[in-house]
Amino acid sequence: MKLMMMAMVTTVAIATPVAVAAQAAPAGTDPLVYVYAGHLLDRPGKPMRGPSTIILRGGKVAEVLDGLAEVPAGATLIDLKDHYVLPGLIDSHVHLGSDRAGQEGLLAGFTESRQLAAYETYWNAQKTLQAGFTTVRNLGDDGATIALREAIARGWVSGPRIIDAGRSISTTSGHMDGRLGVGDDFADAIPHDNLCDGPDECRKAVRMQIGRGADVIKIATTGGVNSRIGAGLGKQMFDDEAKAIVETAHLYGKKVAVHAHGADGIIVALRAGADSIEHGTLLDDEGIALFKKTGAYYVSTLSTVNGYLERIAANPNAYSPEVRAKIDWRISITGKALEKAVPAGVKIAFGTDAGVSKHGRNADEFELMVKHGMTPTQAIVAATVNAADLLGIASDVGSIEPGKSADMIAVASDPLADVRMLKQIGFVMRAGVVYKQ
Repeated sequence: MKLMMMAMVTTVAIATPVAVAAQAAPAGTDPLVYVYAGHLLDRPGKPMRGPSTIILRGGKVAEVLDGLAEVPAGATLIDLKDHYVLPGLIDSHVHLGSDRAGQEGLLAGFTESRQLAAYETYWNAQKTLQAGFTTVRNLGDDGATIALREAIARGWVSGPRIIDAGRSISTTSGHMDGRLGVGDDFADAIPHDNLCDGPDECRKAVRMQIGRGADVIKIATTGGVNSRIGAGLGKQMFDDEAKAIVETAHLYGKKVAVHAHGADGIIVALRAGADSIEHGTLLDDEGIALFKKTGAYYVSTLSTVNGYLERIAANPNAYSPEVRAKIDWRISITGKALEKAVPAGVKIAFGTDAGVSKHGRNADEFELMVKHGMTPTQAIVAATVNAADLLGIASDVGSIEPGKSADMIAVASDPLADVRMLKQIGFVMRAGVVYKQ
């Protein structure tokens, strides 16, 4: 697939990561790019605009005009006048380090090299970007994604903008203990410096991730569905441990995302000042009240069920018995917490837990969010404006406005009428670079 450029006013059709603004320009200036949009949802939550022109310079939005403005000589034109244009989407909960789970994922950790794992991380990032997700928050892996974040930022490789958590933190035998399900002879070989017991160790664990370059801190206050241990999904961290983690992270200016299924673990995290709750499966009235009081975001990750169902269909023994029992429970209860949170006015940010669900299939989450109580508009706001706010980057992404990064996508039909259109994204731009058309 090749970049096609014509002289003077240039119409671009492109699918490789080449800057559309690559045309010659007067010395000391950035080339102008004009994007024609037939319909423009520049600020999700506000009304859809009709024909519009988005003027880009230096990878940022310079101006947004009503109508299809005349394109000056020397500028590049991207013609999307038959399409609906939206801001680039944001997934607030991914794990780029793997697209495999269960026994397959465990085996890969022993049989495949870290170098190969790094390439898998890059491959998953490409699938994510092609799906229209120009920004992601990666909530835990062995460190490959931090390296990929830096490579993307330096322009060495393409990929979405990444906000990364380093290694996720939990207590010993908690959800983030990679030694669970591994025999004693091999367990000590698995890194476990992300584990902490007691406030002092938990403060140190946070500082260690910050030292590694983490943008955000991810912790688990409850057990997890994929944990290879039959210890349930209730609270597995004491109040003083959670408080020590959150206070230390906030001391360094980092937000805290909390894996929590059980109501008791949700409450512990919110009382400690967590910035978001991931999964929140057993959300109750007390939890909802704390969400409203603290202003924390809820990230429901509904599409994990798709990943589970597909893997089980392909291999009924994909998961160990203790994990399979939790999966069956998770499938049966998925969406119930969101059905409580939406009418209560809890702030919602979009997140999939891709890595459990499939990378590149992130937009499946939209359909499930609408199924469980959100309007298409609310779901799109969750994946743009709200997610940008949660990630702390609302000044740069989340809407198409002057001064913000030129991140945008386009679809053939109105996603506000049928949110499933976001599974069929035909155009992707990040920071003024077109990656798909």
